[in-house]
Amino acid sequence: MSKLKGLLLTEGMHGMVSQVEGLAKALNLDFIHEKIELNNFWNFLPPKVTPSKSFVFKNKFEEYFNIVISCGRKSVIPSIYLKNKLKSKIINIHIQDPKVSLNNFDFVIAPEHDGIIGKNVLTTKGAIHYVTKDELVLSQNYLKSKIDPKKKIVSFIIGGPNKYYNYDDEIVKNIFHKISKNFLEKNYQAIIIPSMRTPQKTIEKARKYFDSHQIVIPNVDKKAYLSSLQLADHIVITCDSTSMISEAAITGKPIYVAQIPTKKNNKRFKKFFRLFENLNIIKNLEASVEDWNYQKLDETKRISGYIKKKIAKHDFS
Repeated sequence: MSKLKGLLLTEGMHGMVSQVEGLAKALNLDFIHEKIELNNFWNFLPPKVTPSKSFVFKNKFEEYFNIVISCGRKSVIPSIYLKNKLKSKIINIHIQDPKVSLNNFDFVIAPEHDGIIGKNVLTTKGAIHYVTKDELVLSQNYLKSKIDPKKKIVSFIIGGPNKYYNYDDEIVKNIFHKISKNFLEKNYQAIIIPSMRTPQKTIEKARKYFDSHQIVIPNVDKKAYLSSLQLADHIVITCDSTSMISEAAITGKPIYVAQIPTKKNNKRFKKFFRLFENLNIIKNLEASVEDWNYQKLDETKRISGYIKKKIAKHDFS
């Protein structure tokens, strides 16, 4: 039996791409990825006041696909447009709160900390993502030759500024200091991994701050990211990325969250942190290092298993 065709719609950001591709791979789809671009002032209007018409977006879609998976504000209207046009010929799945009627989608996948409820809503602990246990193992050797076998490894994953968190010089310097004090002075070697949102000046500061024995990856490198997760004894991730914290939770390794002062109310982040603390997955990066265990989190596998059963019963004709 041939694979079902998938169309993935996002704004191109790491967290969104990770979620849609993770689900598509778990559903065994033959997929293509479209980065959504909206026309003119539709960029500035919320989906709830935007018409579900093709003139809203620049993208042109081939109609030969079965499953549409969307994530992010800009992808909401194209997904609804395609569902209205093709009806039962497609299943459309939106990841995160679409901020419109949930009835526009066959499934909505949202983390528990979003508090979304509906008959077609599937809730997850944290975000679903593209990281798999097999992929981690296959990526291990990518950085292994750079590792000092006499040292433990701390992988430090850096996010970037968003509407909740700043990355000023003192904040960055303080986090670097904690990495050095907590780990490097205790015979650890650090792997520093940037993300798509990491400012270039933060990467440069890392290269100047850490000595030549530490591994600073200078740009976005998925293989280095996955390799660092597999090689790590401890993982440190900045608090601005619930997606990368969710991805790291598949390892079962201790995860420290480097907290940053907030610019505005971060209620959703706090709910996420409380959930992951209760699951014994994360602790705040303070002044000590502990070892602990938890059940590896693989929500992508769990959610995709449920959706596969529904797809098997769906009539696409």
